[in-house]
Amino acid sequence: MIETVQEWLQNPLLTRWEGGPWQATVVTLYMTAVTMVLTVLLGLPLGVALFETDDSASPLVRRLNQVTGFVVNVLRSFPFFILIIALIPLTAAITGRSTGPNAAMIALTIAAVPFAARLFELNLREIPAGKIEAVRMMGASRWQVIRQVLIPEALPGIIGSITTTTIAVIGYTAMAGSVNAGGLGQLAYNRGYTGYQTEIIIVTVILLIIIVILVQQLGDRLARAVDHRARTA
Repeated sequence: MIETVQEWLQNPLLTRWEGGPWQATVVTLYMTAVTMVLTVLLGLPLGVALFETDDSASPLVRRLNQVTGFVVNVLRSFPFFILIIALIPLTAAITGRSTGPNAAMIALTIAAVPFAARLFELNLREIPAGKIEAVRMMGASRWQVIRQVLIPEALPGIIGSITTTTIAVIGYTAMAGSVNAGGLGQLAYNRGYTGYQTEIIIVTVILLIIIVILVQQLGDRLARAVDHRARTA
């Protein structure tokens, strides 16, 4: 067993930067970080909109909510591997190529935004209705309710949802590697699976597990830090 590990560690692919696991890790983190920034910027307003328009007095607004919710549900349930292949013409038109991390991030964002939006909507639904009504009775506008009540009260849950979405995106990047998106997924597929190098697969799995654990720990700490209920308990 020890000899096998030593042999793996002597593999030049595991120690070099170019085309190795460390460069692939940076690419995976890059894809994940940019995707999550776009996901929060797009998904949080979408989640708030779904929440705010659900019980609107206007039939047109409620109908719009239903149509938007249907589209969100369809995209959220779409298998990512099929989605990234279906979006190749779109990614090629936007980025000028159909492979690579920048092209993959378009599919990653389209897959992550509906997923995160539904989680954000659920976070907002957990806020007691009495708090929202009390602020509205004091004359607060809708924007003030969103900024002063909805977001602050739901912030711990929102951070938890961002953490969950980030972990899902990391998994998506691994799947995207099979279509030459770059990162640890592509390394594991091209070098490990296709090249029959078991040590590459094991190393990439270990690195992905470490990344997920670190993301979860960071998310948990941030959620506790902003949770006023935990501080007053």
